[in-house]
This record gives sequence, structure tokens and C-alpha cells, in this order.
Amino acid sequence: MRQQKKESGFTLLETMIAVTVLLIGLLSLAGLLTSSLTYMRNAQNDFIAQEKAEEAMEAIFTAKYTDSITFSEIANTTASPPGIFLATPQPILQPGSDGLVGTAADSTAPPAYLYLPGPDGLMGTADDLTVSLNGFTRTITVTPYPGDANLKQISVTVNYTLGTLNRSYTMTSYISAFN
Repeated sequence: MRQQKKESGFTLLETMIAVTVLLIGLLSLAGLLTSSLTYMRNAQNDFIAQEKAEEAMEAIFTAKYTDSITFSEIANTTASPPGIFLATPQPILQPGSDGLVGTAADSTAPPAYLYLPGPDGLMGTADDLTVSLNGFTRTITVTPYPGDANLKQISVTVNYTLGTLNRSYTMTSYISAFN
């Protein structure tokens, strides 16, 4: 009598489990790739938000320390006594006649743009590109520091929307009445 050889290999159940594990791994990698691409797409706008917040903060410090504005003027228009900075989110505009962003003087200022090199790769030539900052807003909030009348906290928040994502960047600093 002949003995039957036992055939070895994978059963259908083992194959299905292996395919399921492989699919879970591939779907996880696809999710990671999607997250990475979203992060990379946001990186440029995050950098723009950071730079626009820093621009506003530097302008306030420069105006204060060059005596263009007084310490008491560094406040929101809704404060008592009122200052020069609007308390609501403002579109990103070029500085108005006072040289500061976020003030009533910006109401007639043109929108701010990013300037990028054109096809020739050189800045300052006729083919340079301008990129509008539509969808970006900046809010400057000035609050007195509790217990010290000679110190104020300044927070600059830049918000923007990219697709369905609402993003924000906030920079906070303190300014003194003393030079």
C-alpha cells in the first residue's frame, strides 16, 4: 500500500490573514504619506504666518524705541485709554501712513504680497511674480501686565485657511515703558 504524501503549503486561512496584515500595513503607510504631504503643503504658509507676525512685532518695537509712538499708544483701540492698534482680525495689508501694521492708517493701504522670482530665477527683473496673501488675517492684542504699569504684553496672531484647515500662529512678547 502506498502512503500518501502530505502536501505542505499555506492554507487559505493563513493566506487571508497574511493579506489582511499586509493591507493594514500598506494603508498605514498611505495615511502617513497623506499626512506628510499635508504638512509639507502647510509648511510654506506656516512660515509666511510666522514672518508676518514677526514683522508686526518688530514694527511695534522699532516705533516705540525710535519715539515714533508713545508707550501709552501701544494699546488696542478698545482699551481705556484707547491706543492705535485695531483689536479685530485685519487682512494682511502693507503698512499705512504711520508705518505700522494693524492700525486704522492701514485702511487705505494696498494688500501685502509675496514677491517671488519669475522664470529667470532672479529677483528684481520684469518677470517677478506677486503672490497675494488672501485668506491671511493678523490680530494684534495688547494687554497691560498685571501689577506693573510699565509693562505690556503684545500678542500677534496670524490666521489662515488652507482648504478645510484653519491654522494660526501666535507670537507673544513684552514691551517696557523704558527705553
